Amino acid sequence: MKSLRVDGLLLVILLALMVVGLAVSYSASGGNVAVVKGQLVRIGIGLLLMVMVAQLPPHFFYRLAPLLFLFGLLLLVAVELAGDVGKGAQRWLDLGIMRFQPSELSKLIVPLMIARYLSERPQPLPWIYLAGALLLIALPVVLILRQPDLGTALLVMASGLAVIFFAGISWRLMATGTGLALAMIPVVWHFMHDYQRRRVLTLMDPSSDPLGAGYHIIQSTIAIGSGGVYGKGWMNGTQAHLDFLPESSTDFIFAVFAEEFGLVGCVALLILYLLLLLRGLQISVTAGDGFGRLMAGAIVAIFFFYVVVNIGMVAGVLPVVGVPLPLISYGGSSLVTLLLGFGVLMAIRNDQKMWTK
Repeated sequence: MKSLRVDGLLLVILLALMVVGLAVSYSASGGNVAVVKGQLVRIGIGLLLMVMVAQLPPHFFYRLAPLLFLFGLLLLVAVELAGDVGKGAQRWLDLGIMRFQPSELSKLIVPLMIARYLSERPQPLPWIYLAGALLLIALPVVLILRQPDLGTALLVMASGLAVIFFAGISWRLMATGTGLALAMIPVVWHFMHDYQRRRVLTLMDPSSDPLGAGYHIIQSTIAIGSGGVYGKGWMNGTQAHLDFLPESSTDFIFAVFAEEFGLVGCVALLILYLLLLLRGLQISVTAGDGFGRLMAGAIVAIFFFYVVVNIGMVAGVLPVVGVPLPLISYGGSSLVTLLLGFGVLMAIRNDQKMWTK
């Protein structure tokens, strides 16, 4: 592991979470071995890319940030012009051997670009540079909203704003920005799709549409509650196996986990997530330069937002926005993107170790 320059603690926690994900995916799919094999391939690809990225010096990402940002925008434009449609949304590019969701890459590329942009600016951040950073965030967010993909757009926006927050912003600018965001809520509501509005309204009272917009929330909360303290046991959950729980292998996999492993299992899973976040914050604090600190902090923030939004959605305290549970949910785009992010985190850690020698 020393020759590969990989952070051992991060790697162990990541592997533990992905093993849990494989076990729950196998159960949620009704014992479908093909599902596990497909996810293993994605994990292998993601780990390989993570290790490769971890060997690179952070200044490589610094120099590459503008090109990656432009490349990400071009991919989003390609989705707009010739994207593959699935479940009523145009979010994928068909590469022949696989379908890929470019918006997932934006969760990493946008904070990378903002970290590069802000690391060259004076602190505290003047409003003119803040406006430039917000424009850089808005470009991909608008393209993602057109797919439409509200959940991913919010995560991309949050990842960029996290970098601005870590860079240092005066309380006056923060208060002004918050006020403007609140004032924009009616405008955002006007441009939201009907199904997105129903999801927000149904959050307040899922029983108002139990067979429509409220169905996901009702079934997921039933699954979580029926798990009790110790759960029903692996492969013994009923909500997913009897097809009551939609998207049981992807967005709502936490409900499957909670039903089968109960409160004890959920606490153990959250502890693993917490350890990963703490390790990431430690790397951020000890990074060798401003760019490294901002980028490491952004990666930790992205992961945190993933966890909070997915669990909040499944538990019925946030609207259903289609965000997977990181490293647990079945799927490739999100998993590979996250592992790439942790590869960057390891590269920042390796650079910090060189500075201390």
